[in-house]
Amino acid sequence: MTEEAARISGLYERYADAYDRLRGRSLFERAWLGRFIALLPEPRTVLDLGCGMGEPMAHYLIGQGCKMTGLDSSAAMIERCRARFPEHLWHVGDMRNFEQPEAFSGVLAWDSFFHLTGDDQRKMFSVFKAQAAPGAALMFTSGPSAGEAIGEFEGEPLYHASLDPAEYQELLAANGFEVLSYAAHDPECGGHTVWLARRP
Repeated sequence: MTEEAARISGLYERYADAYDRLRGRSLFERAWLGRFIALLPEPRTVLDLGCGMGEPMAHYLIGQGCKMTGLDSSAAMIERCRARFPEHLWHVGDMRNFEQPEAFSGVLAWDSFFHLTGDDQRKMFSVFKAQAAPGAALMFTSGPSAGEAIGEFEGEPLYHASLDPAEYQELLAANGFEVLSYAAHDPECGGHTVWLARRP
């Protein structure tokens, strides 16, 4: 399914308008965002990997006093971020090889990291480590079990993958993160599987 995974960037670029229109703003993620924010050391600088168009999550974090740096492979998405939140930093790029000289007090990869193949997900943990300052929080979504799945968006295949939860725990520990909270199919968060960790 690596061909489907490679198409993700182009899909979101083609359908940026549709995604912007359809992405819910009810912020069912609020409880998890609250836990994430509570862990952030000052100053609250957050790297949002796969930030989309900045709504609703980056918008909420900005409202809570966070300074955002967002990354997305879709230029159309980043254009929206820059127009809506010009006082923050937004980059077009690939999370797999993203490098910033600064480290952040929080790293977020919500509904983005799981579009990578399993092998690419494994490699991402060194990116998380490199971009996380001491004491930083890391939050990402995954699947509840190992495997690949194809969804659909605007009539085109939408790739997802997940490692086994035990492997995520091993990767987090090997890269200096401790798991603080994990929920599979959280019913209060739209059925998302969420990981919240911290770099001591």
